[in-house]
This record gives sequence, structure tokens and C-alpha cells, in this order.
Amino acid sequence: MPKITFLPTNIAYEVEFGTTVLEAAMEHGLPLEHACDASLACATCQVYVIDGGENLEPISEEEEDLLDSAWEVRENSRLGCQVVITDDIVVEIPARTSNSVTEKDKSGAA
Repeated sequence: MPKITFLPTNIAYEVEFGTTVLEAAMEHGLPLEHACDASLACATCQVYVIDGGENLEPISEEEEDLLDSAWEVRENSRLGCQVVITDDIVVEIPARTSNSVTEKDKSGAA
């Protein structure tokens, strides 16, 4: 079974082949937001693929377009709901998401 390691906690889990990063995070109680319930309609489940990216399917145009609205996008940004785990992978969960920034903006908090 492939293994996914989540940063910054550096905790690894074995997951079933074909599990998405979002599903793995949810299964293990990790704080990966998913405002659209994995329907590819937001970018709140953004992760940074640190290692294992060469084993992933190429990013789709729709995923790329959604990442344009994400917070602190990097070259290795992907949406957790779209990353299907087929081999070992290391991902970092960002400290902030576009959803948390929007919610703070609505409340007036910094």
C-alpha cells in the first residue's frame, strides 16, 4: 500500500491505492479544508506536493484554473481532492487557505 506523509506534522499513513489526499486527511482527522466537499468547485483543499509528484497524474486545466484563486500558490500546489495516491507521497498542508482568509475578512479579524 502507498504511504502518504503529511507535513508539518511529519506523520505517515498507509492508504489504499487510489485514495485522494483529501480522503486520506479526512480519514485520519487532519485539518485539510474542503468547502465544496470535493466537487472541484473551490481551492480550499490546496496542498503542496513536496515529494512524489512525479508519480501523479498531470494537473488538469480545471484544477489549474481553481488554483488561481488559492492562497499562496506555489509551483508544487495541487488540490487534495484531485491528487490520487498511487505511490508514496509527501504533502504539506498550508497554514492558511483561501477559505480561512475569506472568513477572517468577513469577521473583520486580522
